[in-house]
Amino acid sequence: MKVFKFGGASVKDAAAVKNVADIIKRYPANKLVVVISAMGKTTNALEEVAKAFFYKNADAKEKLQVVIDYHNGILNGLFSDKNHPVFTDVNGLISALDWAIEDEPIKDFDFEYDQIVSVGELLSTKIVSHYLTSVGIACKWVDARDIIQTDNTYRDARVDWPLTEAATNEMVGALLNTHSVVLTQGFIGCTSENYTTTLGREGSDYTAAILAYCLNAESVTIWKDVPGVLNADPKFFADAQKFEKLSYYDSIELTYYGATVIHPKTIKPLENKKIPLYVKSFIAPEKEGTAISSDAMQPQLPSYIFKVNQVLISILPKDFSFIAEESLSEIFRIFSIFNIKINLMQNSAISFSVCIDDTTRLEDLMDELQKSYKVLHNKGLQLITVRNYTKEGFDKVLNSKKTLLEQRTRNTAQFVVQPENA
Repeated sequence: MKVFKFGGASVKDAAAVKNVADIIKRYPANKLVVVISAMGKTTNALEEVAKAFFYKNADAKEKLQVVIDYHNGILNGLFSDKNHPVFTDVNGLISALDWAIEDEPIKDFDFEYDQIVSVGELLSTKIVSHYLTSVGIACKWVDARDIIQTDNTYRDARVDWPLTEAATNEMVGALLNTHSVVLTQGFIGCTSENYTTTLGREGSDYTAAILAYCLNAESVTIWKDVPGVLNADPKFFADAQKFEKLSYYDSIELTYYGATVIHPKTIKPLENKKIPLYVKSFIAPEKEGTAISSDAMQPQLPSYIFKVNQVLISILPKDFSFIAEESLSEIFRIFSIFNIKINLMQNSAISFSVCIDDTTRLEDLMDELQKSYKVLHNKGLQLITVRNYTKEGFDKVLNSKKTLLEQRTRNTAQFVVQPENA
């Protein structure tokens, strides 16, 4: 039994959905658990719906209509029979969301975000599941919220592993006895109070790893629009090279520093059971891609990782006292309250600097920090990480960019820089 994960780009339109079916047909001898993300940029579009609903902007309905029109276009490209039950399923999900955004928000933004944005995965899997069945693939749709059990940390939920493992084996394991394909959603889970949660942006990879761990899968394959794991983003480097093999260690390091090809939480559950992970191209599925396992060779290629829309925050005491353990403890507590992850940190005697993703919580964070500290910040920056660095590698990424912060270890260098056009 294998676990496949298809991201938003792989189901972005009717032609892409048909391609997913063709890929699945390549594996007639295998039982498959297939994890599907929201279609195209639906998560971004539903984020805008969530913001408009929560902050009571007048255009929430208009933003939702964009999502409706997009999915209707895909439906019309896949199903000529307008009485097909897929239309009833999709309309039911849309109607429920339409009614929900007419009410007043009942909890905080993160809670409302998860209830709204999770609909993207439900829509995509309903459409793909019905299409697979229509082309002769014995497919069974499963609601991930029935199997992925989490706490109530909305937008970054923590998995309850014993409950999830039991539910997955009871439901998915049984269905694999009667169906060749079990299809479910990535990214979403459910609390004990039956509220929807999400596992963090791009969390569908993590879902695939969770299910593989629980079911003792033979392997996990993540299907991407790139030929495998590359040593750089081809948007920044036209000469990016593919890794043939990577170790779990190197993969988790790359994802930690911001490589977006795999979600950072994906590797741990796979490494725990030594389940290999393959990153392959849905454009050229016959090609090998990248294999990630415990026995892969240490890569020699330097890796270049860019994170954009970064904020550099410098925190200084108001009374010229040291930034010591007590101060750091208080600073980390504040970041934890706002659930803001630190991408890079550096301290001196009287300052502590951090680099974070730009976030809607930034102003609230700054207000809280300013109660006890002097706080400076720069926005619109880039964080560049170079693993297995060389001097030529530095020249390649820095060019004439202004460096605001630099940090190096034995084999990793990081730079917070101002883009050239800033």
